[in-house]
Amino acid sequence: MSLIDNTLIKVHARLRERNIKLWEEPFYFEGIGSIESELERLAQEMSTELGISVSGCQSALSEIQNGRLRKLAASREFQETGLATFYVRCGTAQMMEIKCPMSGLGSELRDKVAQRLQLSGGSHIKIISAGRVLNGQQSLASQGLENHQQLMVVVGQWRGIEVAGERLQKIRQDILLIVASDYRIVDNSEKAGNPNVLPEAELLTLLRAISFIEKGRAAMFREEYDVALLLLLEGDEYFSSCRSYLPASLEAVDNCALINLDIVWCYLCLKNISQLPDAQRRLEICEKKFGRTYGDNLESFNEMNSPNRALIMRLHLLQGVVLFHMNRRDEAHERLELAADALAELKVDPELLQQMVDMGFNESDARVSLRATAGRIDRAVDFISERKKKLNEGRDETLQWRRVHSDGGGVCPPAVCRLIDMGFDQQLVVEALKRTKNHLEHSIELLQHKADELRANLPAVKPADEALLATLQQLGFSLARARVALETTENNLEAAIQFLLKMLSEEVLRSIIEAMTRLLEDQAASGSQTAPPALVQTVIEQAKSKLESYTAIQRFKAELKGNAMMYLDLPLKQEEQILMEYKNLLDI
Repeated sequence: MSLIDNTLIKVHARLRERNIKLWEEPFYFEGIGSIESELERLAQEMSTELGISVSGCQSALSEIQNGRLRKLAASREFQETGLATFYVRCGTAQMMEIKCPMSGLGSELRDKVAQRLQLSGGSHIKIISAGRVLNGQQSLASQGLENHQQLMVVVGQWRGIEVAGERLQKIRQDILLIVASDYRIVDNSEKAGNPNVLPEAELLTLLRAISFIEKGRAAMFREEYDVALLLLLEGDEYFSSCRSYLPASLEAVDNCALINLDIVWCYLCLKNISQLPDAQRRLEICEKKFGRTYGDNLESFNEMNSPNRALIMRLHLLQGVVLFHMNRRDEAHERLELAADALAELKVDPELLQQMVDMGFNESDARVSLRATAGRIDRAVDFISERKKKLNEGRDETLQWRRVHSDGGGVCPPAVCRLIDMGFDQQLVVEALKRTKNHLEHSIELLQHKADELRANLPAVKPADEALLATLQQLGFSLARARVALETTENNLEAAIQFLLKMLSEEVLRSIIEAMTRLLEDQAASGSQTAPPALVQTVIEQAKSKLESYTAIQRFKAELKGNAMMYLDLPLKQEEQILMEYKNLLDI
């Protein structure tokens, strides 16, 4: 934010107050042009009123006049030719005027922007309009764009533009692959850990949303705000599509508020105010959602939720910035003062922080807990313990729900394998897991103390089909596990293969793929067929898909913060700098 921008905001607001139109007489005459003497006279008047230099005021008036005249010309052009004018900003660069027909595709507009930015093509840039990433395959009109609309351009700034595009695409592929698999590496639970049960299709949409959001926040921690913004916007689209059927418990938690807060923070860190209307809308949503949790005035903080003041502080700061750019200076000052007060309270004594780190707590947990307990170490320790207890209790319920639903209500293959490896009888294991709905500890208790009861109530089990057993062995599966799979799935070969693949580790999956690949090669060389080639190829593809899921999970996890309270652990350094910058601008 520069002094020039500050002057423009002040002058523009005063012109609106006085209903002065610089593109009309006496400041402008058609066929003659701008009347400099009138602009100079007005600049002298407004200089006294606003407390800014005459030259600065006159420069602002000229810029406002020229901008309005260009818009009028663009409006006439649009009416006559259908060619729309868009005002595009990339970071802090000067606003660009890009012309494109409304019937044109998003990709056409991207290419024009890339050409102006002297980039090789539009595939590596993203255009944001009203908080949504422009679709390259749809027309501008169908996406709600209008003539004169301000747009934001995001270009990857790390390791080259091509690498940026490839990285985003890889992140997207990983997320969709993981969510489509049976693995769940992000919680669809509340911040306290309580599970939220949704139908499968809706759950998958929600998990996509949460996955994109978590990756976006990981990018925010690395200060890669361009990547973060794109991931957060994509997550927001998924979240919006499932918001209508979310249970009240999930609507009540911070997910919706936080994603809007994070998106506006990215706008600010990218120094782009072209999305000001979207920023204002998102902050209103955020305040409304926070109000449901913390009270209409956001004042109902007690010791168990007071670390959330860091988020409320960021909300007030962003509101102050947005209000400043809207020239609502008194309101901006009020919000910035609220942010300043909260920031002062949130600062942690470095010595107390070091004491807790020396006690074995990680720095993030220590900082959040000290903020929550006004710097009292004994209560900070209790805070961490109590919070982790609540999270663990809630996650136990979440994990239990996943165990029950991950296999359509059947037994969990890894659990079967683990209990058999512990020495328990296979049939008893299956029965125990069915009774306990895949709860491992409860199943062990039944197997240890009520084995006779389990045995007395065992249903008749169809023995493994010998031919199918031989087929599974030829595919590389061990005899014991192949038998378990067939008996558990009642000799359904396809289900048995899925059962076996689910219980295998990454290392074993690789060996299975190698063994089956050799089997295909040997069969082709010898002409004999010990197992149908089509079946072998199908199993290889399924195993590779599972392996890809493992790899995607590892990449995904590598960038995520493991600390459950990390979303509250704002460093506050950037907040402090921005606060000082805008308070100084308000004082000018």
